Amino acid sequence: MYKYELHCHTAETSVCATAPAADVVRMYREHGYDGLVVTDHFSPMTFPLTKLFCPQKHTDFYFRGYRAAKEAAEGTDFTVLPGCEIRFYATINDYLLFGDVQRFLQSNGNLLRAYPKKLSALCREQGIVMIQAHPFREWMTCCDPTLLDGVEVLNGKDSPEEREKARQWANENGIRLQTGGGDFHHTKKPRMGGILTDCRLDSVETLVRVLRNGEFENILPESEI
Repeated sequence: MYKYELHCHTAETSVCATAPAADVVRMYREHGYDGLVVTDHFSPMTFPLTKLFCPQKHTDFYFRGYRAAKEAAEGTDFTVLPGCEIRFYATINDYLLFGDVQRFLQSNGNLLRAYPKKLSALCREQGIVMIQAHPFREWMTCCDPTLLDGVEVLNGKDSPEEREKARQWANENGIRLQTGGGDFHHTKKPRMGGILTDCRLDSVETLVRVLRNGEFENILPESEI
């Protein structure tokens, strides 16, 4: 079985993270992972004022963490894929996006003002998987389940009660795609999670297929390693 992290952040892009991408890759390799998806924050907090209202023109700035992680993994069999955790203007909910997110963020205008209904339609048109992250964290609200492909039910920063509420809500609303992720931000007391799969995730297309087909098992996040 191959082991992958689906939710992690780098200091290069996410202002709330302190772990440089090279350290992220090193730690996951040391703990037996085969790869990870860099899901840095794509939110109003990510971009300076000069870039805030046209983030689609500044994806090179946004993907700094992903590029640094990919460079750190060069020459190894460790896979680094691009992902995204998006939050709209004046909101608090977060959504994980998986697939060809580099093209997606560049070609659909300012997605920080898309909001769930429009984002969901764009994702379904363009083959992007849209998952609500940690929906029962404080102050967050559950999205209309018909707009989602999946729900993150095992988040490394959530309490057991928040995880159970997410699982129950997903089941009650018939959401079969339920994912796990460490929500990694820091090398001190790191949280790691993700999925196990018998398929090597060597491309974003393979990742999307594995998620949509349910060809994985979630890893219970480790709160402290």
